[in-house]
Amino acid sequence: MAERVYFDWNATAPLREEAREAMRAALALTGNASSVHAEGRAARRLIEQAREDVASLVGAENRNVTFTSSATEANATALTPAIEVGGRREARDRLFVSAVEHPSVLSGGRFGAGQVEVLPVTSEGVVDLDALRLALSRSARPLVSVMQANSESGVVQPISEIAAIVNAAHGVLHVDAVQGPGRISCDIGALGADLMSISSHKIGGPQGAGALIRRGDVHIADSLIKGGGQERGLRAGTENVAAIAGFGAAAAAARQSDFQRLAVFRDRFEAGLRSSTPQVVIFGKNAVRLPNTSLFTVPGLKAETAIIAFDLNGVAVSSGSACSSGKVQASHVLAAMGVEPALARGAVRVSLGWSTTETEIDALLTAWNKVVSSLLNKHATAA
Repeated sequence: MAERVYFDWNATAPLREEAREAMRAALALTGNASSVHAEGRAARRLIEQAREDVASLVGAENRNVTFTSSATEANATALTPAIEVGGRREARDRLFVSAVEHPSVLSGGRFGAGQVEVLPVTSEGVVDLDALRLALSRSARPLVSVMQANSESGVVQPISEIAAIVNAAHGVLHVDAVQGPGRISCDIGALGADLMSISSHKIGGPQGAGALIRRGDVHIADSLIKGGGQERGLRAGTENVAAIAGFGAAAAAARQSDFQRLAVFRDRFEAGLRSSTPQVVIFGKNAVRLPNTSLFTVPGLKAETAIIAFDLNGVAVSSGSACSSGKVQASHVLAAMGVEPALARGAVRVSLGWSTTETEIDALLTAWNKVVSSLLNKHATAA
């Protein structure tokens, strides 16, 4: 049986060997990280080393990293009216989110439905900055949440520009940066973000760990999970030491990522697509995109059958976000970009990672040629 190839890195990355070893060492320990005896202190050291590694990945201070069970939990923690800046206890009065956000952001967190406003995006999937300015003029203390890069299209948002607009409106900016680290620069200070969410398993750490990172004078005054005093009172519950240790090791490894190599492979793949199927549509192609992501289709293709056909040919791809899980459904991202539903239903996402090889790209193109030829011929016959 031919070896399978994996092109669904935006859903989850393979576990890095560094993370596996860090977890194995952590699992050999006994102590609770909140205990003051030697065993507890040993567990605490692993957590604090991981905190340092995660902070270094995004240019933050160690003390401003709060570990969570996932980026979804980090998002839910961040999206609260109870955000203090510089010690000022003034609740955020409205939440503004872009139309292409992850469902955990579109749900509005702890804001009431009437306090949440969705911001439009352009046909390339970029936040409409004029619409953002107009929206913020209607709020005295806004909270804005915009992702750094979209998991489906790969489109990168102009976060620094957005931050300047939000800052001028005396607002707070939260950035869901799950797809950024290891693929593009993701420095919280350079981006101008006040709050940032990241995920362990997107960078080669274990599933079940994430982090919320804060700028120095930003404080979440109402924790999402209450109880003990773990994570400086911002997230109660005994820490998952092994998962956090693996997260830290993956963060350290992700700092060495070769962004350019991914871009070369993605461009090689897209050139092959255009050569074999000139009618291919590549979504967001005129925007700045992640170097590892391509979302595409051809008219008449159905994503569900295409993904199954790829799988039968030994290739793992997806139709978009894995968080709509277990089913292929219409993409809210493509709908927000104004893509016709019939075309959007055929969107296939390919995402690459640090171990992707040129040989695997060739195998992917070979599989695509077989899949598209077979499925479109069946479509034409049925019509």
